[in-house]
Amino acid sequence: MTRSAFYNRNHSFTLKRRKHPAMYYTYILESETSSDSRYIGIGHTSNLKKRIAEHNAGKCHHTSKNRPWKLALYIAFQTLPQAQHFERYLKSGSGHAFANRHFWNSN
Repeated sequence: MTRSAFYNRNHSFTLKRRKHPAMYYTYILESETSSDSRYIGIGHTSNLKKRIAEHNAGKCHHTSKNRPWKLALYIAFQTLPQAQHFERYLKSGSGHAFANRHFWNSN
């Protein structure tokens, strides 16, 4: 949970807990050990540190074979559907082309 400051009726600050995280992230992981120099994992989360730790601990079936992982890129969104939509896009053919064109050096 995150905290937010709000004015109360006495014009002083009070802290309220919000039930939802403030941001959602779409991330790209890069394997540090894969023989393929561009082996990546793509996902979304509200807690980047925890999710990367889960990938590196082998808790995700799809990424357990190419551990350890390093965070190559993340993009923050205000809503979960935005993060999910961008993840789906990055996993598509045009999303791969977009990532190659805008995120990776062509040198």
